[in-house]
Amino acid sequence: MINEQKKQVPAIYISLVAFVIYSYLKPVNMHPIDLAITGVSSFVADPITIDEWADIYKVPDRQTEGKFLDGKMVEKILGIQSKSWAPDVFKDPQLVINTAKTAMQKANVAPEEIEAAIIITCSPFMVQLDQDAFLLYKKIGLRDHIVPVLLGAGCAGFARAMALASQMTAKKILLISYSLSSLYTQTDIYKNNSRHPYGKSLWMSAALFSDGVSAVVLEKQESITGCALYSRDSLSFGQEEGFDDPLIHYTGSGAWNPPGTGNCEDLSCFAMSGPKIKEYYIKGMTLNHQQMLSLQPGYLNDVKKIYTHQASPMLTNAFLDTLIREHGIRREKVGVNVVKYGNLVSTSTIKLLDDDIASGEFSPGDKVCISVVGAGPERGAFIIPVMAA
Repeated sequence: MINEQKKQVPAIYISLVAFVIYSYLKPVNMHPIDLAITGVSSFVADPITIDEWADIYKVPDRQTEGKFLDGKMVEKILGIQSKSWAPDVFKDPQLVINTAKTAMQKANVAPEEIEAAIIITCSPFMVQLDQDAFLLYKKIGLRDHIVPVLLGAGCAGFARAMALASQMTAKKILLISYSLSSLYTQTDIYKNNSRHPYGKSLWMSAALFSDGVSAVVLEKQESITGCALYSRDSLSFGQEEGFDDPLIHYTGSGAWNPPGTGNCEDLSCFAMSGPKIKEYYIKGMTLNHQQMLSLQPGYLNDVKKIYTHQASPMLTNAFLDTLIREHGIRREKVGVNVVKYGNLVSTSTIKLLDDDIASGEFSPGDKVCISVVGAGPERGAFIIPVMAA
């Protein structure tokens, strides 16, 4: 008996030491979540080929005056073969309303049962005073005491929204996201712009970013079944100093460059800071992964699917190939849709999830990991069970 107790002591000490180490090393931005996804809906336009898009858009060829880039050249530079691009379709807010209502119907939740709602977009229909939120909440039928929350967020918007939702007391939460890229980028200032610091590459934003709408219903569970992390990386970026580039430079239309002034229109563009985006994406996605491992070492095997932000074919595949090579996970476990649809911004991962649910890949309670980075800069990841059918 005495010998058995002696054998047990080291195990107890090991557990205590492990707990202390975990308490000091666990990411301070990690939140346990007692939420599940009970309804998902998404909408993208039937993709047009990049050849069709190039013929419609007519990007000036800077090497040959009077000529335009063809689809073959656009695909060579950006890697996408087609995209969701339909300004006549996405100009109608009813599309967003219908998508949100469909998600609620799938979750068997009536509008009056929603206790909190968060909208995520970097391309609102109306810029000031969160008027998109007021309009959409009314049309969806949310009760008047539901506080309008509109996040001016890009590709990592769902991670920011999930970080907020994980700290709410609401039992039923609606998340809505939309990207109206074609409405914002179809103007000539993306083709010929000498005032914007990134003027020569603005056409890439029009070519890469695509139109998409998605909605998710979250519902509280009886126990903690997931986790969420979020970081702005402004004070520190891993072991390095804070990351100080916003990734997307859109400095027009605010108080510094208000409408009506000389530079407002030329600076009102989604301009990608290419080298900085590459740096932040690769390291940010790696940090998301490492922080998830620190909390749940077996998470890659525990989740049914892994969805990462679809920034571009090159960046997305570079990260996923490393993940697959180092951890031996199956390629089918990760989703990719950027080659087909372009960068759907915050809708990209939810579209992947929606398609997999529709194809019958999930059983109730299966978990997914969604990991994203985006302009701000900001990044985040979360693991959550899926109860949607």
